[in-house]
Amino acid sequence: MAGKCKEMNKIKQALRLHLDGESNRSIVDLYKGTVNKYITLAESCGIPIPVLLTMEEPEIERVLTGGNPAYSDSRFQDLKDRLPYIASELERKHMTLYLLWREYRTGNPDGYGYTQFCYHVNQYTEAQKPSFVLSPDREGGQYLFVDFAGDTMSYVDIETGEDVKCQIFVASLPASDYGFAMAVRSQTVDDFLYALECCLRHIGGVPKIIVTDNLKASVVKADRYEPEINRSMEDFAEHFGCVTIPARSGKPKDKALVENHVKLTYHNVYAPLRNRQFFSLEELNAAISEQMVLHNQRRMQRLPFTREERFISIDKPALKPLRAERFEIKYRCELLVNPNSFIYMGRTKNYYSVPYRLIGQKVKVIYTRTLVNIYSQQGERVATHLRSYRVGEYVRNDAHLPSYYNDYVQLSPAKYIWRAERISAQFADIIRGVFEQNAAAPPETFYKSCDGLFNLQKTTEPQLFDRACRAALERNRCNYGFIRNLIESKCAGLPAEDEEPTLFPADHDNIRGREYFQ
Repeated sequence: MAGKCKEMNKIKQALRLHLDGESNRSIVDLYKGTVNKYITLAESCGIPIPVLLTMEEPEIERVLTGGNPAYSDSRFQDLKDRLPYIASELERKHMTLYLLWREYRTGNPDGYGYTQFCYHVNQYTEAQKPSFVLSPDREGGQYLFVDFAGDTMSYVDIETGEDVKCQIFVASLPASDYGFAMAVRSQTVDDFLYALECCLRHIGGVPKIIVTDNLKASVVKADRYEPEINRSMEDFAEHFGCVTIPARSGKPKDKALVENHVKLTYHNVYAPLRNRQFFSLEELNAAISEQMVLHNQRRMQRLPFTREERFISIDKPALKPLRAERFEIKYRCELLVNPNSFIYMGRTKNYYSVPYRLIGQKVKVIYTRTLVNIYSQQGERVATHLRSYRVGEYVRNDAHLPSYYNDYVQLSPAKYIWRAERISAQFADIIRGVFEQNAAAPPETFYKSCDGLFNLQKTTEPQLFDRACRAALERNRCNYGFIRNLIESKCAGLPAEDEEPTLFPADHDNIRGREYFQ
């Protein structure tokens, strides 16, 4: 019989004195063998002893003792995969447990001894027998019932001090009554399907049928006979190769076992954690997971086995293989391709390029957390992009863009001057003057002015525009506002192109001279 765990405050004293160099014989009032045992456990647990000393006593106890050795021992993880084979071999003539144990130890010299081996095999075979509590007509691995608990749990946001309430997702395999629970932030489609996938990965397989409640994350429109399933839930079922059947509205008996498991969750999770405070969703879920492990490994009151043992023997072998690829929710929409050859994704407020031949047309978009796929109205996939979450970012493929697009990206003073030189040397001097009028200001300050000048050049009669530019250069007024005013006034007040300026002679009859004023 295993000895009782010592009080962790004494163990902490022993570890502290050990760090100070004290002999194990002189450490507190513990037997030296006990001290040696716990010091060995502390040195081999993978956590430095100074760090262990900063932990609370229940945490140290969990690290050093590991709970029920039948399940924390790595040898059990290896043996449980062999149990179906061992049970089938026992049905053969002349086969004995002792022979199977010798074969087991041949391949696993460090495996269980004969007594523990027999205990686990007997528990496995006992759990396969039908009982009056767990209905014998429940086929293993056929159903998974899921629901949300009515009551919430919460954690404290460290940054704001806000008490964040969380919804508790609960699932149950009816053949074994094996339970799963975890906290999510809401009952939205994203959180519901994330929790459901976590559940499938926890049990290590996929049931044939998932029975859900009539929550909006699963069912769009409730109906007694033909409920309308949420599109994302259908995608989820297709991804993992199972079927979704919602329970009838207002008929909790359709999923009575998960309703009962919600009550068990209240008793085995909510109640034990009622006085603990958590500071993140991850910390809350770690505590829930610990309590659910204890719940599933606890002997049932009227049965000689645990839910986990029955799960391993009944449900686990019947579950379908689980796909390695994680499920991603698909969102669908139709968007218009803008004149710049981009579509605007309103959900994350950014842009994605589309081949320029589709400018002005609507395209179909299917996007996930990681990818954005764009299709033409004929169903041809025309673009695929990695999804961006940076507000205002343009995600582009240069092959999608028209030839003139590069004139408007990666701007710089040199690029503006180069574009102006292609029009005229005079216009290039105007653009240089724009950037030189205030050398201390960043060049981006003048990009809009340059765009305005290029627009004037396109929309103004060439002779009038050249005349305005020449006047601006003569007066050193190279800016958008001055040139625009000249163009709007048709260069009023400036001499005509063929008109020579009037020059007055120095001496003529109208000059009276200084003698006149004496």
